[in-house]
Amino acid sequence: MAKLTKKRKIAQGKLDSTQQYTLFDASKLLKEITYTKFDASVDMDVRLGVDPRKANQMVRGIVTLPHGTGKVVRTLVLCTPDKEAEAKAAGAEHVGLDEYLDKIKGGWTDVDIIITMPQVMGKLGPLGRILGPRGLMPNPKTGTVTMEIGKAVEEVKKGKIDFKVDKYGIIHASIGKVSFTQDKIVDNAKELLQTIVKLKPTSAKGTYIKSVFLSSTMSLGIPIDTKSIAE
Repeated sequence: MAKLTKKRKIAQGKLDSTQQYTLFDASKLLKEITYTKFDASVDMDVRLGVDPRKANQMVRGIVTLPHGTGKVVRTLVLCTPDKEAEAKAAGAEHVGLDEYLDKIKGGWTDVDIIITMPQVMGKLGPLGRILGPRGLMPNPKTGTVTMEIGKAVEEVKKGKIDFKVDKYGIIHASIGKVSFTQDKIVDNAKELLQTIVKLKPTSAKGTYIKSVFLSSTMSLGIPIDTKSIAE
């Protein structure tokens, strides 16, 4: 059995695993039990009462967090020359087409999100085996395949994220940084949770949101009282 570190023991002493916390109290506690030397990400895990194996119970959506994620989102825009200036003006780090397609074929994927145009998607098909496993394949449902290139880049930079329930019925999402104020963490958490609530499949029966946990990079998970979502 791994030996608990001193800081881990302190964190466990502050967290009552039998208690469910409000979002505000959880965000305060999260700051107290996070000991990383870097600005850790704040993550939220939401277990849903759905069966992801059934197409009519798949939960997937997009949400723009009011205070962003706190991360620098490295963006690649694959577009025709007439859209390049628009993409660059919106803040995209990488803009182009054929040269980047060749780089991806060679294994380059040093970006967080790829935005493209409908007419370019045909060229991305052969790259699915590279982009798919990394979650980088553009998708019209997440707004990353669009003619409004500039708007798409700006939304991503401001904190737009997409989420999807995994095969275990859990949605994992990063909603900020530990350096955020409690209010900002709560606002972002509520925005995500309320968006998930709106996406409840009509075929899902029983309790929809079964449990919610808030954590940071390498910290313990804090159980959330789901009733506090509406506070």
